[in-house]
Amino acid sequence: MSRFIERIQIRCPRERVFAYTQDYGQRLVWDTFLREARLVEGASRVDVGVRAWCVSRYGLGMETEYVSFDPPAVTAVKMTRGPWMFASFAGSWRFDAVDADTTTTTFTYAFTLRAPLRPFTALVRFILVRNVRERLRDLKARLEAAL
Repeated sequence: MSRFIERIQIRCPRERVFAYTQDYGQRLVWDTFLREARLVEGASRVDVGVRAWCVSRYGLGMETEYVSFDPPAVTAVKMTRGPWMFASFAGSWRFDAVDADTTTTTFTYAFTLRAPLRPFTALVRFILVRNVRERLRDLKARLEAAL
């Protein structure tokens, strides 16, 4: 299993950062990695057990299920259906208040590639890390511009 952690400080209160990232009506406004993001099975808001369908800008779709949802601190998902290349995929987003107006946002991901692709784990990790860094920068820019 490959695991990586990326974080960024955002000049915005923790509650607002958390709520914004979990609002699927706003997801494509800041999340440049995705071209589609929606809750499925009639869900109107995020909670434990709720599933989401997201499609990357590369056209790869993944269904995830929320396994943790603790506003405004943490949310976590696991893959329930996804690109054939992943044997498993999971992620958590953590939001820690530095002070009343600043939040450290930490994205942690773990994945395992299917057997024939395991030699490419380092390459896939490199691509994912680059994309996550870009997503965090875009989230920061969007939230701080709104202040």
